Amino acid sequence: MSTTTRVAIVTGASQGIGEALVAGYRKLGYAVVANSRTIAESDDPMVLTVAGDVAQPGVGQRLVDAAVEHFGRVDTVVNNAGIFIAKPFTEYTDADYDAITGVNSRGFFELTRAAIRTMEAQGDGGHVVTISTSLVDQANSQVPSALASLTKGGLNAATRALAVEYGTRGIRANAVALGIIRTPMHAPETHEFLSALHPVGHMGDISDVVDGVLYLENAKFVTGEILHVDGGQSAGH
Repeated sequence: MSTTTRVAIVTGASQGIGEALVAGYRKLGYAVVANSRTIAESDDPMVLTVAGDVAQPGVGQRLVDAAVEHFGRVDTVVNNAGIFIAKPFTEYTDADYDAITGVNSRGFFELTRAAIRTMEAQGDGGHVVTISTSLVDQANSQVPSALASLTKGGLNAATRALAVEYGTRGIRANAVALGIIRTPMHAPETHEFLSALHPVGHMGDISDVVDGVLYLENAKFVTGEILHVDGGQSAGH
């Protein structure tokens, strides 16, 4: 395998936004390592599927090792896997905390750490993109979700920190803060309520997220950016 082909790792890639991101990076000509807890093999020889729970120690390193072994390098990591549980703060359980911080925080930490080590060794830059939420900027009493803010707010801050720490080495770090995206996880009977949570009056589409991530991928002078793809949610209500 030629090491001139750029390589992206995408977590949470078995369906929805993650699956669409894999397709988006393939259209850019990237080879992709696609990860989810359970994921079927791909017919595309330039897509390597690797099953594993990023909340578990060692999985992040395993994804980077797989990318290097099969495709020769790592250029981009998309931290898409995430857990969102909306409930009143005092009703969160210890199990909720462990699940949310495991995927959202530890998953980001282990994979991004391993990927940046490889990017540094390659010496020709790289990109870390993390999926976040606009609830970090604008909390909403109708969607109580303090653990999302605890984890995703930390990821926004870490994104800026990594952008500054690694900028001179050509490694960029950005995040895409989402509003509510129309995916199968939202039952049709909830769409009217969810649409009304956005100033534009409707939910976003998966393609909107892919467009935002790929914009950042191609925007070589943009780093430390929290790009809001949220129908105006971060501006207020």
